[in-house]
Amino acid sequence: MSVEIKVVPIEKPEDMNCILGQSHFIKTVEDLSEALVGSVPGIKFGLAFNEASGVALVRFEGNDPELVELAKKNAFNVGAGHFFIIFIRGAFPINVLNAIKNVQEVCNIYAASANPMQVIVAETELGRAVLGVVDGVKPKGFEDEEHIKERKDLLRKFGYKF
Repeated sequence: MSVEIKVVPIEKPEDMNCILGQSHFIKTVEDLSEALVGSVPGIKFGLAFNEASGVALVRFEGNDPELVELAKKNAFNVGAGHFFIIFIRGAFPINVLNAIKNVQEVCNIYAASANPMQVIVAETELGRAVLGVVDGVKPKGFEDEEHIKERKDLLRKFGYKF
């Protein structure tokens, strides 16, 4: 037996939010779709899910054709069984994460971000598995008083704090 470690970049526009996760059943695409539209009226999304048995297809849903295509392409590139990816517009991950986590097929959320991301994948003769996700860059230092003010101002601008 052997294992090969690969780094698969998530290809997306710079400011596009996406959520990466693992689920376990073919009805994931419909259930995730319902969770998204039920969480944020008017949300635009595309999602894809890698089936891990049988015909092993990339299953997909969404209400924005561009985001659906982006999700399909990235899910296929990652290639891990039971992996899902969701791209969203008109909402932030914080608006939908609890609904996604409560979908009964969802096993794990790897990342939810607009940062550049890389998926660390292990490949064996059986298939691929996600080992983890690199989400953005490593820290460059510590925040100072000005950075604290900017953080708090941004949260208020987005309406998450008063």
